[in-house]
Amino acid sequence: MSNSVGMTLPPDWDDDERMNFMFSDFKENRDVNTTDWDSKMDFWTALISNSCCDRGAVCVNLQELNQTFRRKEKSPLGLVTVLQSMARCGKIQKESEFAANVDCGWLSWGVGLLLVKPLKWTVSTLLGSSRVHLEESFVVIDLVKEKATELLRVYRGSEFAGRSILSFQELCALSSGVCADESTLCMALLQLQRDKQVTVSLHEGEKIVKFCQPAQGRVSPVSDVDIGIYQLQRSEKLLGERVEKLGLEADKCREEAKLLLCEGKKSQALRCLRGRKRVEKKADHLFAKLETIRGILDRIAQSQTDKMVMQAYQAGVSALQLSLKDVTVECAENLVDQIQEVPVDFKKMITVFC
Repeated sequence: MSNSVGMTLPPDWDDDERMNFMFSDFKENRDVNTTDWDSKMDFWTALISNSCCDRGAVCVNLQELNQTFRRKEKSPLGLVTVLQSMARCGKIQKESEFAANVDCGWLSWGVGLLLVKPLKWTVSTLLGSSRVHLEESFVVIDLVKEKATELLRVYRGSEFAGRSILSFQELCALSSGVCADESTLCMALLQLQRDKQVTVSLHEGEKIVKFCQPAQGRVSPVSDVDIGIYQLQRSEKLLGERVEKLGLEADKCREEAKLLLCEGKKSQALRCLRGRKRVEKKADHLFAKLETIRGILDRIAQSQTDKMVMQAYQAGVSALQLSLKDVTVECAENLVDQIQEVPVDFKKMITVFC
């Protein structure tokens, strides 16, 4: 019996004679029989890659492989040799080494903070040992590159494509059809950062990801302007949701007033109508603020390639920062109030450059 349920197995998996050979350990010296050695190595290398594809994973470890490929109560004896060979050929890399090769910007997220299983900084890793530990995770390089490419494609085809910065939570939701779990997403992001297509950072307690835009060759560092635009976009979303909720509340008041009027309860119906007016007044107030933010974002979208406009924005919006943690509608309203208090000269600059 095999534990490889749901995995695509090779045609000869049920061939006992063939599998007895494949499950046996490698000879100490490859030169004794290079054909047998290479045949066995190719078999397991392909099967490891295929099993990852079937699971939507980009990482493997010896313990999982022993269980995955268990057949008739036996596990393959040569998997350590296979992993060592794949590592030497550059087909896989220790997860810790893969993460360590990314620049220090990634470390602001905290080692192990992103991964489901914390990175293992063992003595053998630091000394470059080729010894394979049971729980030590390896990244399958070709698969993580494919996953990174797919993640970038999904982002550019999504509603967020016009935004250069996404929160990690937004990206988790967006990538749910691409990355099987958070660990896979993090590996894909690490690869994209290696490729200079994203940069990750921690801003006021929130993990954010900045994507390279199609017209750019590589992603630029997260700037104050990027954060300001991101905060405006978040405020727009929050205010939009609040306005929609108030609209539904006003409709409910109207329907209740109708019912009460039909029942002859005029005074109660009148109270409902007064409540509806208060709700509509607040909705109108918030909608005006929402339109202010949308106007600013529209001007930014039309002018964001103009260096002078971006400099003007940076100079004038530095005081309008919102906390990215626990952003509320009240914060969004305060932001608009601050925007309206920006010196007239700055508003003129924006108007001139836009």
